[in-house]
Amino acid sequence: MGREVGRGGGPDREVALSDADGLRRVTRPLHPALRPYLCGRIGYSHLAPPYQVRMVPTGHVVVAVSLAEPFSQIRRLGMPGSGTGRIGSVVVGMEDRPAWCAHPGGRQEVIRLEFTPLGAYRLLALPMRELTNRVVGLDDVLGAEARVLVERLAAASSWAARFDVLDGMLLARLRRGPEPAPEVGHAWRLLTGSAGAVSITRLADEVGWSRSYLVRRFTEQVGLTPKTSARVLRFRRAAQLLACGPVDLAGIAAGCGFYDQAHLTREFRALAGLTPGQVASATRPVDEALAL
Repeated sequence: MGREVGRGGGPDREVALSDADGLRRVTRPLHPALRPYLCGRIGYSHLAPPYQVRMVPTGHVVVAVSLAEPFSQIRRLGMPGSGTGRIGSVVVGMEDRPAWCAHPGGRQEVIRLEFTPLGAYRLLALPMRELTNRVVGLDDVLGAEARVLVERLAAASSWAARFDVLDGMLLARLRRGPEPAPEVGHAWRLLTGSAGAVSITRLADEVGWSRSYLVRRFTEQVGLTPKTSARVLRFRRAAQLLACGPVDLAGIAAGCGFYDQAHLTREFRALAGLTPGQVASATRPVDEALAL
């Protein structure tokens, strides 16, 4: 385990580096002002053979900043179209279905950020429904600012310096981004706090809006409807429990709000294209990607 320290020093500026099986993972505690918007952040680098992985819904908006070889293709399963083609830094919107990602091999160096959907709404300053189930180039969303960011990150002398650059850009954009509606924020917190176990009627009653108005505003700022968000959050909770093992499908189904084990299996097939057993046994070469 290695350490680097960014500007300002102190434990919260330390970068932790760990190496295992040729994969270097790099982390640093989030800047306090970023914590309401980011769920996680990790850098990783390795020299990889060609590989394919399946990406499954996370309940987050993912930004992947690529500093080396681009992905050869990312394709949303169950949707028309041949995929992105060769693509580098990307934004992955909120999802309710899996995607397939192919990498041609070679040096891979990526910083992966997981935003809450409302954090992404503020950072990206566009209706989140425009990104639902889509993978788009970062420069298509941020324009020239994305290209400048990638150049500065690639030129940085250390991972600590990279995180300093990244934090500066994120803080500047978040300061000038749109404020989500407090009612949408409250509804999202209720859903995440219960792992999707709150009814839409209760959400509407809690925020004082009609169901139809809640669905419209929530979808604009989150990217999925409240009902679909609840399905994804239940799936995520069940997938996390499966990863902990040993697997008790009936217990997980009951604990995560599914009607029964058959309902759990149907939802896994719909959202991930896999059975619960396949998700439990899959390896994860990088975060939230399943190697099958």
